[in-house]
Order: sequence, then C-alpha cells, then structure tokens
Amino acid sequence: MIDLQIPTLTTQRLILRAPEARDFDGVASFFADGDRSWGFGGPLSRNEAWRWFASMIGHWVLHGYGFWMADTREGEPVGFVGIWSPEGWPEPELGWVVYQGAEGKGYAREAAEEIRRYAYAVLGFETLSSNIFPGNARSVALAERMGARFERSYDNVTHGTEHVYRHPGPDDLAGGAA
Repeated sequence: MIDLQIPTLTTQRLILRAPEARDFDGVASFFADGDRSWGFGGPLSRNEAWRWFASMIGHWVLHGYGFWMADTREGEPVGFVGIWSPEGWPEPELGWVVYQGAEGKGYAREAAEEIRRYAYAVLGFETLSSNIFPGNARSVALAERMGARFERSYDNVTHGTEHVYRHPGPDDLAGGAA
C-alpha cells in the first residue's frame, strides 16, 4: 500500500484516518441509498461510487487534504468527513457524511470541528465553507451549530444550486465565536 502521509486525527470518541480498500462497501452503501445520498450527489451505482471513492483518495495526492474515514474508538465506521475542493468548486469545502445508524450522536460535528481546527492550525486555511443543497435541513442545522452562517447561493458545476455556509475563521474561533 502506498503511504500518502494522511495524518490520523483523534477526538474524544473518534479516530479520523486515511481511507482504505475495506472502507469501500460502506461508501457504496451510502451512495446506493438515494434518500441518504442526495445531498452528496447520489444516488450512485456501485461503479460510480467506486470512482467517487478513488477520487476521494486521489484528492489527497493533488491537494494535500481530503476526506478522512471516521471510526469510533471501538473501530465502528460512522462515516467520512473532510475538506473537498474538486475542479470547478469556488473554494475548499468542509463536508460530512454519517452512515445510517450513526446519526444523531454528534459524530459529524465532533469530526468536522477537529478537521476545521486542523485546517486552520496545520494547513494554514483562513476560512472554510460548507456547500449544502437547498432542503438539506440536517446539514444546515449542523453547520449553524458549528457557527457557520448562510453567505450566498451559487451554481455548482456538477450539482446545480447550492448554498454556501461560511464557517468562523481561526481568529473568530480563538475569540470563542463557535
């Protein structure tokens, strides 16, 4: 296996780690469920999900950041969370997916806040946004709990209209804004 130098991050309850081949079935199951994956561009066939998964790993090579797989400290996969900036995106985006059965436990927020901290402290980001499909109330609620605020709508090159939620910057967080 190639070592991409993807750091492992830990939180109180989670381990955020590099994607591995064993993670593909969970990703494919997520994308196969149109009710759950519509806010991430789904549903996708297993073949399309494989291409998405491979691009998720390749993103690390191209940008030096990407999605981490999120597991509980006991090793239970709960989703993937990270920073995504494909061609045509207006800027890097903080995004999250929580698998069925792991929702409502605060995992997405815990992982996203740790990754946002890492982006500011280690990668030197000054800002992050989350692009959220209109009608994705759960993601809006999470973004707002993290201190993000609606900034504007834009036409995503692959998904159509999305709403940009701006996260507090590192100076705002240091001052206790979120």
